[in-house]
Amino acid sequence: MPVALLAGAVASKPLNGGEAWVRLNWLLGLRRLGWEVFFVECLAAPLDPIGRAHLDAVMAEHGLGDRWALLDQRGGSVAGLSAAEVEAVAAEAEVLFNHSGNLGPGPLREAPRRRVYVDLDPAYTQVWDADPALAFSVAGHDRHVTVGLGVGRDGCRLPSGGVEWVPTLPPVVLEHWPAAPASRAAPLRFTTVATWRGPYGRLPLAGGLAGGKHHEFRRLLDLPGAVSGAAFELAVDIHPGDGADLEALLDAGWTVVSPREVASTPAAFAAYLRGSGAEFSVAQGAYVDSRCGWFSDRTAAYLASGRPALVQATGVDRELPVGEGLLNFTDRAGAAEAARRIVADPAGHAEAARALAEEHLDSDLVLGRLLERLDLGALVS
Repeated sequence: MPVALLAGAVASKPLNGGEAWVRLNWLLGLRRLGWEVFFVECLAAPLDPIGRAHLDAVMAEHGLGDRWALLDQRGGSVAGLSAAEVEAVAAEAEVLFNHSGNLGPGPLREAPRRRVYVDLDPAYTQVWDADPALAFSVAGHDRHVTVGLGVGRDGCRLPSGGVEWVPTLPPVVLEHWPAAPASRAAPLRFTTVATWRGPYGRLPLAGGLAGGKHHEFRRLLDLPGAVSGAAFELAVDIHPGDGADLEALLDAGWTVVSPREVASTPAAFAAYLRGSGAEFSVAQGAYVDSRCGWFSDRTAAYLASGRPALVQATGVDRELPVGEGLLNFTDRAGAAEAARRIVADPAGHAEAARALAEEHLDSDLVLGRLLERLDLGALVS
């Protein structure tokens, strides 16, 4: 059985069930395809006991309790597998999937036979990599994968940097995401789990500055009043410094809840999605302005749960069918019109959402195709 090593962030994003699912869908999906999987996370800060407990629980609940390690900046193990055990796994691994470059340069990263950079922040990754003033680099990998389905294609406003980016949809292990019956609640509850301000700030892009998710939400503040039969809820942490934004949201009819209260574990995150009527979300301004084709792992999970998704257009419509189950918008009027369509036929859109997930997002298909493109498919008979 070939060995795959995946590096990414779970412990450093404690009590974040959605982020944990990003790693789990890869790990469990690869395991379904016949790979022996291991997880490592390189910490940028001292070990947080809450984060360590979160990772321990996530892995144990999914049959990976003895297959993970937390590493310090020198590559030493601070929890989970010992340093010697991690080194042995890396030496045996056919491939390292390095989510967002979590595992930096060094012997451990060099040990697997192939090293694949997995870009989960298209636009930011390409702009930073092209800036010689930054220490950021995607070098040191054999192949480069991105969830920006339009990166490198006509119409995408991002530098290539000479990197051949292989596009992929986010995988969803459908056996862990059973479709829930269509919501009969009135009003129909549109939700999302998000960050208000991303960690990166504005991004220099095509002569301008692309904003964050909060900038996009501000353009749609009055949406709840424009859609009868719908309620709009955000599971989002808003810093006290953005108190004016919170007040504006509440005044406009939005409900705001804490993501730590409703989505702190993988199970809670999944239950929150299934308990919703549909997803509504904007995207980071950088994803929108660059037309990079970013597609959210969270949206993929909503669809797999049989929940329609109404999300801001990033160019993904060139790769996925849009209009039933998955709907896009570019402005407030388009968002309101699409929301009304979902409210008018929630059962039809719920059925279409699950069908889209089965046809396009099933981890067996997504990861199987990706492995073939990376010349790794033949390793499992």
